[in-house]
Amino acid sequence: MLNIKTFEFNMLPENTYVVWDETKEAVVIDCGCYYDSEKEEFKRFIQANGLRIVRLIDTHLHFDHVFGNRFIWETYGIGAEAHRADQPWLDQLTDRIRSFGIMECEPPVPLKGYLDEGDVVKFGNHAFTIFHVPGHSLGSLCFYCAEEHVLFTGDVLFRFSIGRTDLGGGGEELLLDGIRRKLLPLPDETRIYSGHGPASTIGEEKKYNIYLR
Repeated sequence: MLNIKTFEFNMLPENTYVVWDETKEAVVIDCGCYYDSEKEEFKRFIQANGLRIVRLIDTHLHFDHVFGNRFIWETYGIGAEAHRADQPWLDQLTDRIRSFGIMECEPPVPLKGYLDEGDVVKFGNHAFTIFHVPGHSLGSLCFYCAEEHVLFTGDVLFRFSIGRTDLGGGGEELLLDGIRRKLLPLPDETRIYSGHGPASTIGEEKKYNIYLR
């Protein structure tokens, strides 16, 4: 059985997920902790639950989703993995953060490796398969656990909405095509955990998301 802890971190705010099973091996998705208090909250949770972080995976490399990558590396020795197409966002991270008026930021750490469509992220007795769904960013990924009917969509798909497509490398038709071909065919009961806001299901999005009608 999967356990999912949702943190809401940084000034935007962004959903950071810790996912684990009975083995206590944990995957962190989109670590966005920026403030020291958020990093302390994260550490307390990991320690209190006896978890061992084995992977840090990013749905994409927009700054609000990677603020905590250096913290995870320095604290747990785990490097982040993401899609190669989003590498320019990491290379230009400091400038992009400052363009949003955020002057204080830690320099990024290099990625441990790249992920792509069809790759499998294994942890404990579970695994995520990966969908590449560009449109919000060129490298946007979604992580799917078929056994538990759980899907982490980053900023690809939100509850009754979709991700922005005006941040460079995006495109609404590209995004919608990927959602319709790769995500909507999943079982209706599939639970969606997105990069911002509340959870949803594939069935609810088919019924109520005006972008997908």
